[in-house]
Amino acid sequence: MDVVVLGEPLVEFSADQSLPEAETFHLSFSGDALNASVAAAAQGARVALVTRVGSDEFGERLIRFASGHGVDPRWMIRGEGATGAYAVGADPSGERSFAYLRYGSAASRMDRTDVDRSPIAESRVVLLSGITAAISGSCGQAVRHAAETASGRVVYDPNFRPRLTTPEAAAAVLRDVAPHAALIKISCPGDGGALVGLTDPSEVARACLAMGAAAVAVTLGENGVLLAESGREPVRIPVFPAERVVDQTGAGDVLAGTVCAFMSRGASLDVAVRAGMAASTISLSGRGGTGRPATREEVENLLR
Repeated sequence: MDVVVLGEPLVEFSADQSLPEAETFHLSFSGDALNASVAAAAQGARVALVTRVGSDEFGERLIRFASGHGVDPRWMIRGEGATGAYAVGADPSGERSFAYLRYGSAASRMDRTDVDRSPIAESRVVLLSGITAAISGSCGQAVRHAAETASGRVVYDPNFRPRLTTPEAAAAVLRDVAPHAALIKISCPGDGGALVGLTDPSEVARACLAMGAAAVAVTLGENGVLLAESGREPVRIPVFPAERVVDQTGAGDVLAGTVCAFMSRGASLDVAVRAGMAASTISLSGRGGTGRPATREEVENLLR
């Protein structure tokens, strides 16, 4: 495998209005792990999603959806617990509300054995997230075990969600994973403020490098990305202008997945992050986290 993603795919119920007002929902499939997997596969990477889904109808549909988008489903194991889900109220301004239905889900039962049965040890790049670590104690152990197994080939996105975990617990995972990370993708001020107590992008990058990460991509919304690599001067990468914005759900996941795909074929971090930003911009024109995957040709056209 070029890219292996460890995490929980989710059934997505998305609405054009905020959740307290919405009456009509669109069914799709998302979750940070699935969003990133689909984005990486869209760039031609061989992608495996390591997870568990329920034995219900939604679990079957999730596997079909992932496979239909180029993700290898062999490590999507059906078992005990329901398939996780969430509802999201989409707002083009970026203000979104989420309601999760994932407590006790099949994926929350993942543990170290899921890592050991996967191709993580042989993969070129492994994508891990703070969301996966937060959904259960055993998942947190699996993330740490995966980071140790793939040390030096890990891309880590803290993706802090206060409804899932505390700042202290999320910061502890970040500290444990950072020494194994080839790249940490961290938002600022969101993740930076909550997990390292800093809101200046340069200081957030320095803090993550000091934890042992080889490089840090600090995402700054409309202000682009600050890319800092150990021993090099930081580089500010501007955003690509979006032609149309329908929904920002999963844009950061698309960036992470695309970065992994480009890293797996030997691209420099600067090129990989630019490609991720291009794919992320294109994804804004679709509904939900997997509604508008960017093709490899589209990304390369934007890079040119």
